[in-house]
Amino acid sequence: MRKIQGMARVVYTVLLAASAMLSLGPGTTLARSLEKPVVVAEAAMRLLAPIDYYTGTVISREQARLAAEVSGRLLWVAEIGDSIETGGVVARIDDELLREDHIEREADVARIQARLEFLKLDAARLQKLARSNNAAQSQLEQVDSDRLAARSELKAAQARERRSAALLERTRLRASFSGIVTERLLYAGEWASEGAAVVAMTDPLHLEIQGWVSVSALPFLKPQRPVSFEYNGDVFEGRVRTLVPVGDTRSRLYELRVSLPEGAWKVGESVRIAVPAAVRRKVLSIPRDALVLRRNAISVFVVDSNLVAHRVVVIPGIASGPWIEVEGELKAGDQVVTRGGERLRDGQKVVVVQGQDTTL
Repeated sequence: MRKIQGMARVVYTVLLAASAMLSLGPGTTLARSLEKPVVVAEAAMRLLAPIDYYTGTVISREQARLAAEVSGRLLWVAEIGDSIETGGVVARIDDELLREDHIEREADVARIQARLEFLKLDAARLQKLARSNNAAQSQLEQVDSDRLAARSELKAAQARERRSAALLERTRLRASFSGIVTERLLYAGEWASEGAAVVAMTDPLHLEIQGWVSVSALPFLKPQRPVSFEYNGDVFEGRVRTLVPVGDTRSRLYELRVSLPEGAWKVGESVRIAVPAAVRRKVLSIPRDALVLRRNAISVFVVDSNLVAHRVVVIPGIASGPWIEVEGELKAGDQVVTRGGERLRDGQKVVVVQGQDTTL
């Protein structure tokens, strides 16, 4: 008896729900539940060109290995990661012997200057005597000769003094640009020969992209021409700073440098540089996301004015960025489904929503 009563309640509930849904009429909740939400975009004529991608690397415009300018034992070397301003000291070399040499050179200059001063006074005295004494005239000529020789000696001594001062200054290895120490090639206590690299430095602020492109890309790359590149799935635009018109003898590739837009770029990051492979032409194009790939055909769904989706087979052509050329029963202005078409059926009603909802 209880089973019969329970079944009666279930039947009553189902009939009540069915009558409620039927009372809503066509075009209400039941009908709308069958409509597929989609995102659409417009097919349009666009100037496209096939794109070749080349690997690029973010590099610093200023990077160098700083070498010792005099030989000597290293007293101190900057640490890796130290930030050094232009002209800042990155290493110090023992300067004891050079300081002693410089003192000696200064003494030579002072000695010759004192001799010149004495000869000047002696010449003045002899000039007074030479008016009435032939012997004094001969002595005056000798003094004048000694003064000329002393002046030459002074110039040579001053040159040696300047050289010793320059060598003394070069015991302080200084940065030629502002940057960060990225490598220590020699350490305190080691002997640094003249010309030996001591530290490596990189400027982390002034960056650009370095890439290598084939000869076919050269006609489309000119200085200051905009060029796009991809990084972490996003597309950015830079400008060609320079293109070296001399190819590498082994790879047959040409070096390309691209200026970076503003951003938190880091040295060593990898990017993909997009370079046209042919002259742009006007073609019918749609977003790549509109293509529905199947084993037997590639198609798109076109939404008509009645919000009905129709499947149209297309032949894809050249691709450029988010756009791709298509051929088929499609025309400019058609609304094609870009999201939600994977499980869409031909002739199915749809509802157009805005945005890129990932739940579609």
